[in-house]
Amino acid sequence: MAVYEHSYKPYEGTLTSAWSRFLVIPRYAYQDLFKYKLFIALFVLCYVYPLISTVIIYLHHNANALAVLDITVSDILPINATFFYVLVSVQTSLAFVFTVIIGPVLVSRDLANNALPLYLCRPFSRFEYIVSKMLVLLILLSMFTWVPGLLLFFFQSYLEGGGWMADNLWIAGAIFTVSIAWLVILALLAMAFSAWIKWRTAASAALFAIFIIPTPIGFIIEELFNTNMGHMLNLGVAFSALSSHLFQLDWLDAKLSFFEAWGVFAAYALICVFMLSRRVHAYEVVS
Repeated sequence: MAVYEHSYKPYEGTLTSAWSRFLVIPRYAYQDLFKYKLFIALFVLCYVYPLISTVIIYLHHNANALAVLDITVSDILPINATFFYVLVSVQTSLAFVFTVIIGPVLVSRDLANNALPLYLCRPFSRFEYIVSKMLVLLILLSMFTWVPGLLLFFFQSYLEGGGWMADNLWIAGAIFTVSIAWLVILALLAMAFSAWIKWRTAASAALFAIFIIPTPIGFIIEELFNTNMGHMLNLGVAFSALSSHLFQLDWLDAKLSFFEAWGVFAAYALICVFMLSRRVHAYEVVS
């Protein structure tokens, strides 16, 4: 409106708290995602394995149910570190699938439509923008990875009684640490590729490639030079190594040491942050 009319009035509604402004983007993103029935169906399917695990834990502590089903405790999977490792592995694999579906459009749409200046001209920093976009994935993926994992751990602790929780608290730490490390790196990779590759199919292909291509390279280097250093490119191997050490699984072939695994995650994270810093910025058009 024209300034000379003096009819402009300041906004009198409720202001969003400065600390919670970065939650606005995830909120509207979820409203858009959950409009699709197919997405809701896929999200519900992610709880099938946790539900099966819940039944297994319940059967371990219910003699009547075992009698009705005519099975013994020895026929059921033991509730130990391996049990929770398999749960985390299955759920983090599903998290990768969701990342491929959601991740490639997180930043690319804003860049394609020149929307970043609209975000950053407000009291909304680049850091808050990146964190809010990451939270779209992190909150959603957490709902079917470490959250049900910890709930199942506490359910087992409740039914087992005694000092089971105190003796196995390290398993809860492993569930949380491995899951969070995996989700953060998935979110960073998805955002980095989304920022640099505007074509959704190509960005999804790049996400698959970053996990597939390093595998044969690592084994070729290991075969030729008798060293595991080639696996330093492989996030999947780093995930297995981290799980092997945190879940204390001797049977899991860890190609990397504990610190080497963390080094792989850290290196990829730094590269992704650098890629984002080069693309996520406002600009001014001077005529």
